[in-house]
Amino acid sequence: MKAIIINEFGGTDKLEYTSLAEPVIKENEVLVRVHAIATNPVDVKTRLGKGIAGRIKNEMPLILGWDVSGVVTAVGSEVKEFVVGDEVFGMVNFPGHGRAYAEYVAAPAAHLAKKPASITHQQAAASTLAALTAYQGLFQQAGLKKGQRVLVHAAAGGVGHFVVQLAKHAGAYVIGTSSAANKDFVLGLGADEHIDYKNQPFEEVVKDVDLVFDCVGGDTVRRSIAVVKPGGMIISIPGGVPEEVAEAAKQKDVRAFFFLVESSRPDMEAVADLLEQGIISPYVNHFDFSQMDMAHQQQESGTTRGRIVLTIA
Repeated sequence: MKAIIINEFGGTDKLEYTSLAEPVIKENEVLVRVHAIATNPVDVKTRLGKGIAGRIKNEMPLILGWDVSGVVTAVGSEVKEFVVGDEVFGMVNFPGHGRAYAEYVAAPAAHLAKKPASITHQQAAASTLAALTAYQGLFQQAGLKKGQRVLVHAAAGGVGHFVVQLAKHAGAYVIGTSSAANKDFVLGLGADEHIDYKNQPFEEVVKDVDLVFDCVGGDTVRRSIAVVKPGGMIISIPGGVPEEVAEAAKQKDVRAFFFLVESSRPDMEAVADLLEQGIISPYVNHFDFSQMDMAHQQQESGTTRGRIVLTIA
């Protein structure tokens, strides 16, 4: 099968195309013939030796990637949920060794859901890690309620554009930050307000929000403390929240924290239902599997609208 491996951490030149034997599935796994995969910022970070590299560095050569959509070609003896021929999608083995940059992926059945017939494999692959992060963050971590005010940083990005759609569907008042070029896109997702972060410091115009969903990182968490009302929270997903920032937030009765998305069939099935109903829809940037270096460079730019998806012929 076609696959992309890395034998050492570094730049996109470390992404090596190769041919490998198809993986052998365990009793609780299915073999998926992959039609589309998606990349995420964590793919780039891990390639560079950051991200979750520390968790899987002893498994070299690594096959990066976690987001897949495809067709089941073999089923483990303990699997009852799927049969050969089922179209499935999901985030596989995160935060472990996903091995998604390949023509075939051995995936735990517990990490997959059936792909809605109404969407393409490319749309399905786009609605995995990013959609799960938005879903788990808003509803399991934050317990979002109707009528609450939500500020979404990087609202046009992979996770952010799902957060806007899900928060709006839940009845929240949504404020999104992005570049001016993405204003219409963010408002089109359902945001009630847009802030051009390059020309208007958000803390000067936003106040009394219940939740900040930060997809930017860096100093954004500290700056966000000022806009959250007591009892509110800040979720920051690009990295950890420094102890001093978390303490400063606590002094205002604001909880600031990082959480890591986890693979989950029930949550993946919830996302599938939302996709089928048209409540959420991914924005897809299309690449071919042969263009993984270009996909990583685009991901690394930090300016991508929506998701980056690669099709495997």
